[in-house]
Formats: sequence, C-alpha cells, structure tokens
Amino acid sequence: MMNGLNILPSYTDYFSLTTTTLALNTASVWLGGCIAGFFAGQMTDIIGRKNAMLAAGLLTVFAAILQTASQNIAMFVSARILIGVGTGISGCTGPTYLAETLPYEWRAWGLGAFYDVWYVGGLIAAGVTYGTAGMTSTWAWRTPSALQGLFSILSIILLPFIPESPRWLAYKGRNSEALEVVALTYANGDNNDPVVLAQYKEIIDTLKFERENGETLSIMQTIKTPGARRRLLLACSCGIATIVSGNNIISYYLGSMLDNAGITDTTTQLEINIILNAWCLVIAIIGTYFMDRWGRKALALLSTGLLIIFIFMIGGLTAGFGNSQNISGIYGTVAAIFLFQGSYSFGWTPLSVLYPPEVLNYSIRSNGMGVYTLVVNAFGTMVTFAFPYALAAITWKTYMINGAWDVLELLFVWYFWVETKGKTLEEIDELFDGVKHSDVPDLEAIMKGKADIGALVVEGVEVIHSVMLERALGSKDMDVDVEIIKKID
Repeated sequence: MMNGLNILPSYTDYFSLTTTTLALNTASVWLGGCIAGFFAGQMTDIIGRKNAMLAAGLLTVFAAILQTASQNIAMFVSARILIGVGTGISGCTGPTYLAETLPYEWRAWGLGAFYDVWYVGGLIAAGVTYGTAGMTSTWAWRTPSALQGLFSILSIILLPFIPESPRWLAYKGRNSEALEVVALTYANGDNNDPVVLAQYKEIIDTLKFERENGETLSIMQTIKTPGARRRLLLACSCGIATIVSGNNIISYYLGSMLDNAGITDTTTQLEINIILNAWCLVIAIIGTYFMDRWGRKALALLSTGLLIIFIFMIGGLTAGFGNSQNISGIYGTVAAIFLFQGSYSFGWTPLSVLYPPEVLNYSIRSNGMGVYTLVVNAFGTMVTFAFPYALAAITWKTYMINGAWDVLELLFVWYFWVETKGKTLEEIDELFDGVKHSDVPDLEAIMKGKADIGALVVEGVEVIHSVMLERALGSKDMDVDVEIIKKID
C-alpha cells in the first residue's frame, strides 16, 4: 500500500513530505514490528497460537482506522507503528501455527502461500491507489488506508473454524485434543489411522525429550546450546535475506526507482506497480510449487544467483539510460526490475516464513520466530529509512552495493543451510541433533509403504486401547476377541 501512496500527489502533498518524513512514514511500520518481536514469541506460547492471531487481527483493524483518520504526520506514524505491532505478532504466530498444524506434505504450500499472498495485498493496494489517484480529496489515500483492515476482519471471522496447534495442545497436556487435530489434518478425523498415530507419537516423544533435557520456553533457550544457536542463526539468515536482497527498494520506492530510470508520469508508475504485483504473485506460486520438488536450499541458491545478475543489470541500465531519452534503455531498465522482482518472488517470497519455523524445534519455535520478527523488522527499518537517501544521493550505485551484499548471501546459504524438505518438524531435529527423538519411522516412509509401524506404544494408553478394542469388536474370530479384551482389562 505504501508503494502506491508514495506515488500519489494527494498523499505526499497533504503531509508536505520531505525525504526524511517520506522515509519515516514508510519505515514506521517496521519499527512497530521491532516492538512486537520483543514479546510476540512469549505471547504465542502463553495464550496459544489462535488467541495470539486474534489479538494481532484486532490491533491491526484498530490501527487501520487510526491511519485512515490521520490528521498529521504524528498520527499517521503512530498508526503505522501499531500496524507494525499487529503484523509483527501475526508474522510470528501465523507461521508458527501453520508449521505446527499442517501435514508435512502441505507445509511448503501453506507457509509458502503465507507470503505469496503478500502480492494479493500488493495487487489490491496497487489497484485501489490507481483507482483513487484521480480523487482530489484526501480520500485518495484514506481509502487504501481503510482497506488495510479488511483482511484482518476476514481472518478474525475464520478463526473459530480452525483448530489449535496440536503441538501447543500436547505441550499443555491436552493430548486427546492434540490427537484429534492430527487426525483431522492427516486422515479426515480418523484417530486410528497409522499415519496419525505415528505423527502423534513423534510429537509426544519429542516434547517429552525436550522436557527431560531441561529445555524451557524461555528466550534464553534460543541461545542456550550450540544446536539452538545454529537453528536461530539459520532462521534469522532467512529473515535478513528477505529484507536486504534489494527487493525492499522496489517494494516501497518503486516511484523513486522509475524516476531514476526516466519514467516520471504518475499514471504510468501506478500501472507498472499493478502489473509488477500480478507478475510477482504468479512467479511466487510457481516457486512454491517447486519448493518440495527441488528443496529449500536449491531454490534459495537459484533465487539469489538470479538476483545478483539482475540487480547489477538494473544498476548498469540506470547509470547508462536514467537521464537519457533512450526509450529502449528506459524500458530495458523496467524489464530488469521485473526480472529481479520475479527472481526474488520465485525463491525468497515462499521461503520467508517457510524455512525459519522448520529449523526451530518446539522449545524455541515461538521465541525464535519472535527474534526472527525483531531481526526482520530491525533490518526493514534500516533499509526502508536508508534507501530514499541512497537513491537520492548515489542513485544507480545503490544497486551495485546491494548486489555485492547478495553475493555474500549466496555464499552463506551454500555453506550453512540444511535441507528440510520431506520431513516432519520432529524429523528435522535429526539434522541438527544427529538423532531423532522418537522411535517411529519417518512419516514419508510410512505413507509410501516402505516402513511398518507395528504396534505403537504411545504415551496415553487410551489411544492404544481404543485401537485394540475396535479391532476386537470388528474381528470375525471371537477367540481372538476374548484374548484382546482380556489384555485390555
């Protein structure tokens, strides 16, 4: 939305924006996200994933109303900070919830789509600001501001119809409810399905292991052990890459980029903004499709490699044709912008909140995502505030500096990242700890018929008893029935 507002004369003129206030208005949402990072993780663990999402939605709706009614920069910035707090909480809680609730084979789609639909919001915002650009009143920017709250309202309406995270329920000792959620997501509610029982046992065994080894739900736990520090480093590296790869320049200051490229007409800039968001949405969905086929690390490497090529192209083309009348050069710059943003959308958009909750184990997942939220928003504040000055002072050189940083990102991913595709959250522990904390075979092997789970011994004997009794009552061999029922007794 801010990308569109920063192009609208009715917005920039109303607040009499300078480079400083333009950056402040835009970057203040990241400041709110930083604030959320200090408490969102603890809040998510204490009141639950669903209740935390509810609080985030209510706060965002209130903040959207406040922004719509803004009379001055102070009121606008205050509203943006509150929106940042709300979106910061949801950015911490939403991925945690999805990672813990979705079946592992749908985790890439669910978490990938979480950020893919950023472009749905971007497309709607671009379309709305394009439609309101002709208004002479302040409703040209107040209307998009008000619509920010629409999807939070829809989310609040949907919350009663979704289950709580089974891992949170199990940690709270609500095992029967946890089993019901696992059964609902894996087998349409069949509590006796072998895959359901295997996943449930994995969860129970792993949580028991973490408790017995003194792992707590504290912020200090995120840095207490070498394994925890490594997990947190990988999660934060993903967050930093999603912010500092150069995409934030295009996401928030497309108008300034196009000015530097030689396209200064407001209507043309708004049209490019609409088309760019539609393009990115399509590419992000395609990238999400390949996430479980090629793997997280492979897509991160491919995406970053292409970013390096295209951001240097943007810098070179802007330097060569930015102040010229060469139409081919100008539109070559626009094409490079599209290729750059498409490369980012293919890998880093779905990875943004897919990889971090996967590499964090339960005891540090919420707080780790809180730290992730803090880091993302701190870097977001820095680059969103700095880029207007950089674009004004050194223009095309900004892209060259960012391209050099992207080379470092590529090397980090290649050397440090681990692959997580095809594994449940509990099975990913083996990649970091060297051992799986449950004797259940991997779910992928079970689902493909390559492993036999036999007789599961699950904590909470009523689960096994119910399976045995059902088999006894459904058996045609009455002698076997009697023997099984005696064992149950």
